[in-house]
Amino acid sequence: MSLLIVIASLVFLMVVAYRGYSVILFAPVAALGAVLLTDPAWVAPMFSSVFMKKMVGFVESYFPVFMLGAVFGKVIELSGFSKAIVASVFRVLGQGRAMLAIVLVCALLTYGGVSLFVVVFAVYPFAAEMFRQGRIPKRLIPGTIALGAFSFTMDALPGSPQIQNIIPTTFFQTNTWAAPWLGVIGSVFILVVGMAYLEWRRRAAAAKGEGYGTELRNEPEPFEATQLPNPWIALAPLVVVGVANRIFTGLIPQFYGKSYEMALTGAKPVLTDVSKVTAIWAVEAALLLGILTVLAFAWKPVVSRFADGTRAAVAGALLASMNTASEYGFGGVIAALPGFIVIADALKAIPHPLVNEAITVTTLAGITGSASGGMSIALAAMADTFIENARAAGIPLEVFHRVAAMASGGMDTLPHNGAVITLLSVAGLTHRQSYGDIFAVTLIKSLAVFVVIVVYATTGIL
Repeated sequence: MSLLIVIASLVFLMVVAYRGYSVILFAPVAALGAVLLTDPAWVAPMFSSVFMKKMVGFVESYFPVFMLGAVFGKVIELSGFSKAIVASVFRVLGQGRAMLAIVLVCALLTYGGVSLFVVVFAVYPFAAEMFRQGRIPKRLIPGTIALGAFSFTMDALPGSPQIQNIIPTTFFQTNTWAAPWLGVIGSVFILVVGMAYLEWRRRAAAAKGEGYGTELRNEPEPFEATQLPNPWIALAPLVVVGVANRIFTGLIPQFYGKSYEMALTGAKPVLTDVSKVTAIWAVEAALLLGILTVLAFAWKPVVSRFADGTRAAVAGALLASMNTASEYGFGGVIAALPGFIVIADALKAIPHPLVNEAITVTTLAGITGSASGGMSIALAAMADTFIENARAAGIPLEVFHRVAAMASGGMDTLPHNGAVITLLSVAGLTHRQSYGDIFAVTLIKSLAVFVVIVVYATTGIL
């Protein structure tokens, strides 16, 4: 019965998310409903002492990353830098490689620190124009954007400033550059196989004589590349974020050590475990420098719209962080229930520790429809077990970091995923028209996790 309660709670949350209801509202409803069915006396204490503490703790740790990432993406947009980058990539690759151009633009923006949601809005108008000119079916745009923005640059490439690559650092005391070669190998696999799939889909449509399509919705105005910033200047902020992230990752531990104590006047000393927050501080500092770089190069076009633009960016960051924090609180409650012990014991039966972790993380990410939410739930509940398994098997925690991050971005893109719903809405397409290609990218991404595990098991490479 306890297992059924947990499963029912997870299914309920998945259904309400799919139907478009707020996870912020229904995550506590789902969690406390499970508690009510387990022991009614636990409801109030579980809400105050578990759900709220977990939710607030997540916001405390990660909201600055969400906010700075959103503001960085917004100033990149306001400055015209995103348009300049897109236009330059298209000009270099040409009309015949529209799909590859879109994937590379999305990858460049995502790896440079721009929020996934911002990338969708920024790239779609150019993708529509390129696909229209190339007579490629519009229904293939979501799968193409998903490959570029929702896959390898989100969590596989070492140093990615996206939240999915940051969350494991606080559990495993690693940094965003963990297991770099495994990350690169996984990224190459996803890019090559993903592009092969998309090109196969394009050729199959061309063989049937299918063009861009008719009776379309949300069609953007034709793109006119006039008076755009210099592309090298436009790239500068993205380069600054990447380089600064790497530099700060090394400098922060040297400056502060593993822990830092502040002797405050009239108060108890405050001790900070620097080893747990190094990656977060490094990304925050890098994004801040990226924002300042944009302002230095494009002060006039940005400052005139900075107030309205950043207001929208901060609102979006609040929504995204609170959605994930609510899922994190939900996971904390579920992990405390007897039914979860049954699930955990079943997962423990998977013999290989990395396969165990990958299946656990990607399953919970799929159920919640959120890479960061599912990974947070899995690591909050089972990080200690993963660490024990790593020590017993002699596997570096850097490998567990990379596997967890990549697994979170696998099955998270089920139909109820917020990014998927946003992408289809922006493109004016339905799940029936385009979700199949997004799901194919999801399968490729999930397969890449196990490719990485096999590579590590056979070569020992990090």
